[in-house]
Amino acid sequence: MKKIIYYIALSVMCVLPFSCSDMLEEENRTEMEKKNYMNTAAEAEKVLLGIYSTLSTDNLYGLNLSILFNTGTDMEQVEGTTIEGPRIVPTNAFPATQQEVQATWASLYTAIHNANEFLERISLKLDTYTETDRKLGIIYMAEARTLRGLLYFELVRRYGNVVLMNSSLDSYKDPSTFVQADPKTVYEFIEKDLKYAIDNLPYAIDDTYRTNTSYRISKGAALGLLAKVYATWAGWPLKDESKWELAAKTAEILIISGKHGLLQNYEQLWKNTCNGEWDPKESLIEFSFYSPTASAASDPVGRIGKWNGVKTTQIPGVRGRCSAMVKVIYTFLKDWREPEVESYQDGKTTRYRYKNGVLTDYRRDLSIANYQYTNEGSVLYVKDSATEDKIIVDKDLNPNLSQKEKQSYTPAKWDIEKYMTNGKVINDDKSNVNWYFLRYADVLLLYAEALNEWKQGPTKEAYDAINKVRERAYGNNKYNLKNLSYEDFRKAIQDERAYELAFEGHRRMDLVRWDIYYKTVKETSNAITEWFFDDNMAKNKAYNTAGRYTVFGKHELYPIPQRDMDLCEQFVQNPKWN
Repeated sequence: MKKIIYYIALSVMCVLPFSCSDMLEEENRTEMEKKNYMNTAAEAEKVLLGIYSTLSTDNLYGLNLSILFNTGTDMEQVEGTTIEGPRIVPTNAFPATQQEVQATWASLYTAIHNANEFLERISLKLDTYTETDRKLGIIYMAEARTLRGLLYFELVRRYGNVVLMNSSLDSYKDPSTFVQADPKTVYEFIEKDLKYAIDNLPYAIDDTYRTNTSYRISKGAALGLLAKVYATWAGWPLKDESKWELAAKTAEILIISGKHGLLQNYEQLWKNTCNGEWDPKESLIEFSFYSPTASAASDPVGRIGKWNGVKTTQIPGVRGRCSAMVKVIYTFLKDWREPEVESYQDGKTTRYRYKNGVLTDYRRDLSIANYQYTNEGSVLYVKDSATEDKIIVDKDLNPNLSQKEKQSYTPAKWDIEKYMTNGKVINDDKSNVNWYFLRYADVLLLYAEALNEWKQGPTKEAYDAINKVRERAYGNNKYNLKNLSYEDFRKAIQDERAYELAFEGHRRMDLVRWDIYYKTVKETSNAITEWFFDDNMAKNKAYNTAGRYTVFGKHELYPIPQRDMDLCEQFVQNPKWN
């Protein structure tokens, strides 16, 4: 789907979920056009691809749901010392009127409306299709229902009490009639959509129906997403612990199928996503962006690698700059560098740390960059950086670096300069780098977590799952986990998810569902304040860690946008956002 022609949806609407009476004439004209379309599976596919394309906008995975809404954690923060402009959302300093909060809410509902309308239209046409087209039509319906389930998943886990709109006609109702659904009802709706998809989609490796399967939803994607939905449902705020069993059993179907797996080389993930190379072995759901120069306004482009990549200066005509707005919180790197490992021999527990600072976790230096790209080449963050012309392989911490320089480290996974081989991105702000929403490694860790929670202790299968991820990270089974208690295995899962999925947009939502978001970001803020204390910086300058502004019982959810609160008389605002 990297170079596919994206279909522009036929519906003409105002921002959802509100109707636009002044556009009825245009809507009626559009309705007539729709009735004469989707007469074949090929036509239906074009409309379906229009739903996919809406996910690439800045309001969704081009920026907000990939970077801005996920940055305020114990691992990353926005650059700078103010809360102005794009810094206000990652720092949790924003009000209920914040434009990004409103825009993302509206765009999610726009995409849901398009999915609803597609499903209604194709349902009416399905019996008129040939047998071959009908089979394709059912697959397309399963794709649309997966996308709708994903969109509702984002709404319910980020905004809490949301409107459930299962018909395109709901979009045109009077705002005063809208009521918020119980989150449990929304999760049940998502579950139903994804179960339908699982029953009707082929695995990517077995798909002989669709002519182009790149970046398309498959059975494995629906299974993995449903496992993630169940794990979130089991956590805060609903805490329905019965869903742990369902999470484990759903993930197990995917795992024992053998249809997906881990790439042998962790770095290959980032080479692939920076070059638009589709490999469904590990990538279950990946949002694709395409533009030859990442500059055309009509092209689906994002900010991946530009805002959350390695700081890069512009070379006119050769490459655009990367602003590197996202910074790695140094205390996270510090903890990763020297974790404690437990070894059990003869019934005794021995704790040891990695010796002499030797790096054994292959992921660390592929995830965190303590270097930047200047016009002179690649340089480390050192005071005399002009004398350096290449990256030093051993990026263990340089004792000569100041705290401020260490706090300039950035995510390294979307290193455009290093990985992109299919032409450089000239644009200073946008890129065509893809975004992983769900990887097989994520499902393995969810499976291990669900088994531990369901059985109240790790099983053999739980160890097998987490150790598969660790064996790739360490290059061997030397640090395989074993003999852990229920509590210790839970902590091991939380750590492993941080390391394996670092900066990929999972951490904030993980901390929320574990009900430790406030506690974690506050502890991080305190730790970095202490670490920052030296002769050159005031002790209270912790930079823009989210913990400086986060309020307990408030920032676990985003506010219902104030515009919607004003228009929807029956809405109730999330706690502490009034």
